[in-house]
Amino acid sequence: MRILFLSVPTGQGHHQTCKALEEYCSNIDGVECMTVDVVDNVQPLLADSLSNAYLLSTKMTPGVYGKIYEMAERRDYTKTSGLSRIIKTVLNKKLMRVLRDYKPDVIVASHVFSAIAVSYLRRKYPFKAKTVAIITDFTVHPFWEETNFDYYITATELLDFQVIKKGHSPEKIKSFGIPISPKFSTSVPKKEARAELGLDDKFTVLFMMGSMGYGHNTMQSIKQLDSLDEDFQLITVCGRNTRLKQHIDNFVSDKKILNFGYVNNVDLLMDAADCIITKPGGLSTSEALAKGLPIVMLNPIPGQEDRNEEFMLNNGLAMSISETFTIDEAIYQLINYPHKINQLKENMKFVAKPHSAKEMGEFLLYICN
Repeated sequence: MRILFLSVPTGQGHHQTCKALEEYCSNIDGVECMTVDVVDNVQPLLADSLSNAYLLSTKMTPGVYGKIYEMAERRDYTKTSGLSRIIKTVLNKKLMRVLRDYKPDVIVASHVFSAIAVSYLRRKYPFKAKTVAIITDFTVHPFWEETNFDYYITATELLDFQVIKKGHSPEKIKSFGIPISPKFSTSVPKKEARAELGLDDKFTVLFMMGSMGYGHNTMQSIKQLDSLDEDFQLITVCGRNTRLKQHIDNFVSDKKILNFGYVNNVDLLMDAADCIITKPGGLSTSEALAKGLPIVMLNPIPGQEDRNEEFMLNNGLAMSISETFTIDEAIYQLINYPHKINQLKENMKFVAKPHSAKEMGEFLLYICN
C-alpha cells in the first residue's frame, strides 16, 4: 500500500500534519509513505514565491490577507476562481507525473491548493487512488468548494455543518481531528517536566509565537506579564525569529524566563505549563487541546485564524486578548481563579483529539482493503 501526502509551503502546520501521519503509517508493515511539497517539487520558483508571499501577507500586511480571505468567502461559488485556474495551469502536468511515477493507493492533501490541483487532475485524467483531504483549521476555507475528494477530515464534529454547507455530502466527512504527533497523546507530570527543564515547581506560562516567531508587540506583552505581582515563571518560544529571541535574552526581568528559539520538544514544554499564550493556528491549538492545556489566544492572522478564534471562544475552549482584555489580566485571572482553568479543561475534553493520527492512519488502511 502506498500513501502519498501532499503539502504546500505556507507555514509549518501543513507539513507537520503530513509528518504526524507519516510517522504513524510508516511503522505499519506493508505500508510505504512519501510526502511531497506539491509546489516545491513541481515548481521550485513558485514555491519560493508562495512561501515568501505567505510570510509577507501574514506578517507584514496581515490586514490585506484578511481582506482577500473575506472576499473569497463572499464570492460566487458557482464560478471557478482565478486562483483555482492558476493552480490548475501551473501544477497539473508535473503533479500528474508525480502521481504516475509513485502510483499511490491513497492521496492525502493537507492544503486546499493541493486538493484543488488533485481534484482537477482527477476529472481530466481519472485515476483509482482514494483521495482524502485534511482541513487543518477550526473553520473551512472558502476554496474547499472547488475540491472533490472521497473524504474530508475535520478538526471536530462541530465543523461538519460548515463542510455540508460547502456542498459535500455527510458521508464524506470524518471528524478524526487534525493529525498531530502521537507524543501529544501522553503526558509527563508537571513536576517532572519542570525539573527536566530546570524550572521551579510553580505556576508556569508557556508563550509560543509559532514556527516563524510571528507576534505583534510580543516584547510589550512579556513586559506586561513581568510586571504582575503574582509568583509565576515563563517559557517563551520564538521559533525562527532570532531577533525576538535576542530581545528576550537581553531583557532584565523580575520573573524567571526560559527562552527558546525553534524547538522540537513542544510536548514537554506543554507538560510543564499551566496555560499557553499563542496564535490560534490549527495545529498548535489541536496540540494544546490534546494536552488539556488552557489557551489564551492573541494576534490571530486575519482570515482563517480569526475564524479559529471565533470557534474557540464560541465553544468555551479559550480566552482571547484584546485592547480591553489585556494579557496581564488574563493571566491574573487564571492564577487567582482556578475555576476558570477547570472550566476550560472540562470543555476541552469534548473537542480534543489526542489520537487523531492513529485513527486517521487506521482509516487510510481500511479504505484500501
